[in-house]
Amino acid sequence: AGAAPERLVAWIAPDSTAVPVFPTYDLEKQFLILEHLSQSGAVPVPRVRHLELDTAPLGVPFFVMDRVDGEIPADILPYPFGSWLSEADRADQARLQDASLRALAAVHGVPVPDDLARRLEFDRPGATLLERHVAEQRAYYEWCAADGVRSSVIEEGFSWLGANWPSEVADDVRLSWGDARIGNMVFRDFSPVALLDWEMAGLGPREIDLGWMIYLHRWFDDIAALMAIEPMRHFMRVPDAVSTYEASSGVKVRDIRWYLFYAALRHGSIMFRVARRPIAFGQAVMPEDPNDLIMHRSTLEAMLSGEYWADFEA
Repeated sequence: AGAAPERLVAWIAPDSTAVPVFPTYDLEKQFLILEHLSQSGAVPVPRVRHLELDTAPLGVPFFVMDRVDGEIPADILPYPFGSWLSEADRADQARLQDASLRALAAVHGVPVPDDLARRLEFDRPGATLLERHVAEQRAYYEWCAADGVRSSVIEEGFSWLGANWPSEVADDVRLSWGDARIGNMVFRDFSPVALLDWEMAGLGPREIDLGWMIYLHRWFDDIAALMAIEPMRHFMRVPDAVSTYEASSGVKVRDIRWYLFYAALRHGSIMFRVARRPIAFGQAVMPEDPNDLIMHRSTLEAMLSGEYWADFEA
């Protein structure tokens, strides 16, 4: 009695019966990551308070964490379409970009204890963390295609990965955020104050997250350009992002094109699943060509043909 009120947030697991995007949802893993990063003091994350795996209270597992106030670059409508970020001046946009990349480097700089590493490592075939990461993504695609509807573009993409494997791969144990993007950050004064959404986390080379952060902006930017909205081509440019990350981490970024394509392909597999949800609910029909389930099909095809890269990497 008499205690000051606290502002908290409940992070709730999705309903496993509602055509989920992922085959499993490890809420405890996310809680442990947030707890570890919070204790490290190196990464801005909300303080977690309680993990409840019993489904009796809410019907699904959940955990409770502190609320962190700030602004988040929107997914709907995507922030390049007109938002506090797209309408900010270039200096503030650059501050946000650089601060986000420094935060990502800080995530990768936090040592991962053995017990958490065992929880995060993908149990797939492969001699290295990257091989096991890719095997996990291939298994996810196979789960998406278990109904017999397959994507020739995604399958060609996995073949490209194998034929163009990075020349040098660091295999030191690094936390891979998995969904590292500015849309999963809370900002105040154009600096991140909370990093959210760790459901796709695992272990892997730093470049997995860096490629994802760069590409997920470009994905939104390409949608804007397609709709005749001025894209933010000056933001999260490949050479700028790589340079900032290298300066922040002290680590040389290698084979970034491979990781950019890997990001686009991973995202393609997710979109291949997401597009099935309205079909399952009777709100859409399966296209004649299953590749059309992938919103950025043309990007993947242009990357595979080599046509996409000159402008992207400039």
